[in-house]
Amino acid sequence: MWLSGAMATPIEDYALISDLHTGALVSRAGSMDWLCLPRFDSPSVFGALLGTEDHGRWLLEPVASGARVLSRSYLDASFILRTVWRTAGGEVLVTDFMPVGDRRASVIRRIEGLRGTVEMRQELEVRFNYGDTVPWMRRERHGGVEQLLAIAGPSAMVLYGGNIPHGSDHRHTGRFTVREGSTVDLELLWYPSHRETPAKADVDAALASTTKYWQDWAGRCVDLERYQEPVRRSLLVLRALTNEDTGGIVAAPTTSLPEEFGGSRNWDYRYCWLRDAALTLEAMMTHGYHDEALHWRNWLLRAVAGDPEDLQIMYTVDGGRDLPERILHQFPGHSGSLPVRHGNGAVDQYQADVVGTVMVSLARLRERGVKEDNFSWALQRALLGFLERHLEDPDHGIWEVRGEPRFFTHSRVMMWAAFDRASRAVREDGLDGPVELWEALRDGLRTEILEHGYDPGLNSFVQCYGSSEVDASLLQLTHVGFVSYDDPRMLGTVARMEQDLLNGEGLLLRYESATGIDGLEPGENPFLACSFWLAEQYAHTGRTSDAVELMNRLVGCANEVGLLSEEYDTVNGRMAGNYPQAFSHLALVRAADAMHRMHSGAQKAPTPSVPPMEEAHE
Repeated sequence: MWLSGAMATPIEDYALISDLHTGALVSRAGSMDWLCLPRFDSPSVFGALLGTEDHGRWLLEPVASGARVLSRSYLDASFILRTVWRTAGGEVLVTDFMPVGDRRASVIRRIEGLRGTVEMRQELEVRFNYGDTVPWMRRERHGGVEQLLAIAGPSAMVLYGGNIPHGSDHRHTGRFTVREGSTVDLELLWYPSHRETPAKADVDAALASTTKYWQDWAGRCVDLERYQEPVRRSLLVLRALTNEDTGGIVAAPTTSLPEEFGGSRNWDYRYCWLRDAALTLEAMMTHGYHDEALHWRNWLLRAVAGDPEDLQIMYTVDGGRDLPERILHQFPGHSGSLPVRHGNGAVDQYQADVVGTVMVSLARLRERGVKEDNFSWALQRALLGFLERHLEDPDHGIWEVRGEPRFFTHSRVMMWAAFDRASRAVREDGLDGPVELWEALRDGLRTEILEHGYDPGLNSFVQCYGSSEVDASLLQLTHVGFVSYDDPRMLGTVARMEQDLLNGEGLLLRYESATGIDGLEPGENPFLACSFWLAEQYAHTGRTSDAVELMNRLVGCANEVGLLSEEYDTVNGRMAGNYPQAFSHLALVRAADAMHRMHSGAQKAPTPSVPPMEEAHE
């Protein structure tokens, strides 16, 4: 049964289904508790994930007490969820999916009798506009097909199939029986209320075409010798979070799942961060998905077009810029964690690393033979001009701290990387630009970073200028070739991270939140992407057993369908933060690639562009 209030369903009990426009979360108990329609960043129609059933859900389960789930998994290399239920009277298979490619914003739930007879029940509570709006609902029959309509303002939904449930106390409930060999299909479809009600789907055709889409897409993946299944599932997650029309990649399909249960670190991740999307592009390119990478580049060009001074760190799925943060007071929050937010205030922050991340990713796209056009290179030059004008400005950093802006070492290194890749584009790829200026800015940043971002007494890079703290983002200095993985300065930094940021169960915190640098109350769980970065670092420096042990522990944090959240509560063995999280999955892919190189003896790392240790302080 679905549990509400303080007994909220654990995050890891959910599975994602997606139609490349939005996604639904379905609990192990058969309750669809989160769905925004028609896009990831639209208001929710099912919001029980952040509250109770009164905020919207669609429950489908056996009636019999003692019913249990025998298995739950995705159909091979897809987002078609299959759950087998057993009762004293028999077994049923429930197949949940969202059809891909038919331009219908719909969810289909197919119930097939496997053995005996099973009585099923459904409860449907549609709540538009983040649970605030109870729709007007009515039963109708058209062409011999019974349907249940829900309408409120601009939005409408229609339920087809089975015995249409009856309304009572603002919810609709119904029961039906499934016998061995029989099938019941349910479809719930969203559409604009001013249009005619769409016809019922051909479920057999939708299931066949959706299965083919996912399996064909996954079949293009460049395989690895190790961790192939987690890598394939991670790439599928990244695809599932990508809008098929615009190419925009959301960070997660959810908002306000807590980083600390009962705490206030609850953010809306249903938007397209330039940083996250650029790193997703790299993960996809490595495994053969060049078309998807190019699609994202075109989204980027549209989103950031205009005055570079208007550059944002994130955008809506279609490249829109308006996503102010507000509190959704109607929700009590997952596990009582408040506030629940819509929009993200970090949109107004200056984060100096973003342009560098984008420039590094686009450079790798060029390395794979994708040519720049007049628009794409001109826009990159404009971004470099923006960075030049803000060269002396402190920023809020990769972790979007809500405290005072600072000179974060990671941010300064990513600025270095932006000018480094621009210089290489001229010297190596024949593109045009003020290469002498870019090289001077790059070299000046190098000198500055080694003077202020590295503490020779501690033999460690530091979180920000003037600080002695470390930060897991420093692991990315090797990713862009600022130092090599085995540089003594990097090894010293890793040693300090192991001392200061590893928790008792061996996973890595982003930084020490008790310092108050982020402007929030202290306390959060280990950030999974950071631990994947550490596994990558181990792999590149010959710490084979440490790399394997950490990687296996991290892969083991995934649930039974292979999904990862943003953070992991190691004390209670629970997922935390928004889910599934693109950043965690793309970091898994990168770490697995490093493990592959470790075992195969392939090229290890980018060529560093900083002098070795003895030359660093000339």
